[in-house]
Amino acid sequence: MHIIRSIEDAKALEGQEIGVSDWITVDQQRIDKFADATGDFQWIHVDSGRAAAELPGGKTIAHGYLTLSLIPALTNGFAEFENLARAVNFGCNKLRFYTPVTVGSRVRGRATVIQARKRGSALHLLSEIKVEVEGQRKPACIAETLGMYFFADVVEEKAVSNG
Repeated sequence: MHIIRSIEDAKALEGQEIGVSDWITVDQQRIDKFADATGDFQWIHVDSGRAAAELPGGKTIAHGYLTLSLIPALTNGFAEFENLARAVNFGCNKLRFYTPVTVGSRVRGRATVIQARKRGSALHLLSEIKVEVEGQRKPACIAETLGMYFFADVVEEKAVSNG
């Protein structure tokens, strides 16, 4: 676990892999709940019978966006931000899906810090996250994610100076 107390701490991690998660299983219940939450009921995700008859391998396939949505859970323990007032998801620069995640597959996350910069009073962090599928050569997806991290001491200083 990496401890990040400042923008400089994050900058020191540029170019480094900061963690690899444990494997988690993507089961049909998770896929069905994602379909319920998003309204995406395409048969390749939720119809096990039809998938058995029509899909190569005979298994349903997790939504690509379900795979993407697992990134926070997969990367949760890679860094601890001390003195953090708030963090904001700022989006993705690039996102590609390479390998389908079939029901019952196990996935894990692997993260590398690409760039850490000061943006306003916050840390602007660009990371590459790979979601790997156990037994597959290619990852399920690779995403360049952006986050904004506001440290409490900087937020307090700004509030006092605007005071």
